[in-house]
Amino acid sequence: MQIFESILALLAGVGVFVIGMNMMSDHLQKVAGPGMKKLIGKITNNRFAGVGIGAGVTALVQSSAATTVMAIGFVNAGAMTLAQATTVIMGANIGTTVTGLLVSLESLNISLYASVLAFIGVMMCFVKKNDRIHNIGGILAGLGLLFIGLSLVGRAFENEEVLNAFKNLLEQINFPLLYVLIGILLTALMQSSSAMIGLVIMMVGSGALTMEAGLFIIIGANVGTCFTSMLAIIGSSTNAKRTGFMHLTVKIIGAIIFTILVWTLQGPIVELLKNTGFKVEFQIAIFHVAFNVITTALLLPFVKYLVKFIEHIVPEKENELAHTLKFIDHRELRTPAIAVMQVKKEIENMANLAKINLELGFYEVCNQEGKYDEEIERRENAIDYINAEVTNFLIKLSPLVSGANVQQVGSYYHVINDIECIGDHAENLLKDAQHMKEKGIKFSSVAEAELKTMFDTIEQMFSIAIKTFDTSVDVDLKELSELETKTDDLKHQLSISHFERLAQENCTMELGGYFTSIISGMERVGDHLVNIGYSIQDPTGNQNERTDNYNFYWE
Repeated sequence: MQIFESILALLAGVGVFVIGMNMMSDHLQKVAGPGMKKLIGKITNNRFAGVGIGAGVTALVQSSAATTVMAIGFVNAGAMTLAQATTVIMGANIGTTVTGLLVSLESLNISLYASVLAFIGVMMCFVKKNDRIHNIGGILAGLGLLFIGLSLVGRAFENEEVLNAFKNLLEQINFPLLYVLIGILLTALMQSSSAMIGLVIMMVGSGALTMEAGLFIIIGANVGTCFTSMLAIIGSSTNAKRTGFMHLTVKIIGAIIFTILVWTLQGPIVELLKNTGFKVEFQIAIFHVAFNVITTALLLPFVKYLVKFIEHIVPEKENELAHTLKFIDHRELRTPAIAVMQVKKEIENMANLAKINLELGFYEVCNQEGKYDEEIERRENAIDYINAEVTNFLIKLSPLVSGANVQQVGSYYHVINDIECIGDHAENLLKDAQHMKEKGIKFSSVAEAELKTMFDTIEQMFSIAIKTFDTSVDVDLKELSELETKTDDLKHQLSISHFERLAQENCTMELGGYFTSIISGMERVGDHLVNIGYSIQDPTGNQNERTDNYNFYWE
């Protein structure tokens, strides 16, 4: 009966520990999360700064998985390069070792006192009106549960029969690579390297597991922790996949190096840990720290080569016209600030597709070759798909944002509508070109040159509008407005020129209809581009407050 109770205590202890760990991490993220996201978003190309920020963030939120997933979101949103994310991930690997050090404090017999924190935290959690007190209470309650769980695990191993059963089982294995595999599988199953490392520390401390076996399981646990980030990249973009594989690659390289070192120098390494003078639990925690610090130190100089390797094994998707989103990941709705950045990048991608279609449509008007017909149609379908998907994503995102992001998200509804309209005008150019080709009619060189002048102005406006939207800096808005006025003037001038050609019988009424349609369409494209540029000034779409001199079309 005592054996059965001890096994129940072991299972309950692991369960309580994991719940406490997750509870503490969740509330830490709520308290420190927004500031941590801003901090990660300011990563520079300084590798040491990236490692430091990654370590600091993870030490604060007590979750390397959360930091890694956050980094994946930033890379996917284009706010961070893969090289920058790699340094953050390396730092996160160091920051997560704080949990092992915390767990090793159990060897000081402070569980009873630390468990009181669970009661204090629960009482604070009843304060619903003050989010900060509520979250601090959650942190304390989680910390208390963590030590209660450790205490239950320790109590389970006080039973000699249970202790001997574990010893005999593990002695039957007695092969380093199998211990590494056990660490990988159990960590992946629990989705928490912290829980696995905490369990190893308790087992080594109680004598159920030898120090040597514990070291190999720790190595495996460091690889198994990648399971969470690998789950996060399923069905995601190329950038997200690359970041997830980078995390896995760094851990695998570290695991290979340390497996070889510990396997060949097992005795000296164990002796070195014993000579630290700390209790065995703390020795395991020190080894965990050494694994991640040394791995980071060895790989940090080779970040750019790691990036090239990952880019080689996870190549860019070739088909830009597939009905998929390039940047948006619905899982990032849990982190609205990142989701907003992803939407912005997706809108820029949509704008680039519309710009290409506009250029190809005008090419077909002038040349009537028909070689881009199918490509334009496929790209237009992709634009329509992105428009629908981004709209649906914004509907889900809108209730989750606050502050300046509210206006930003509001402006995005208008911007994607403007871009979709530009895509429609590009398709209209193609249709005009096809109809003219069927009828065997073409513009004169004079008419074509006039259209080219107006189209060049539209292309200048496109570059300014997208640059303004991307940087959120309005220094070029005056030029954008002047160019929009120019398109209005050109439309008027070209119409007069067209009627003069008609009067001189240098043009036909049939061609005139297409000519008028095209210059009207380009003038409307100019209006949509001004809307996009001015969206950073007036996200609400209230064009009357922006200017009284121009007509804006929110279609």
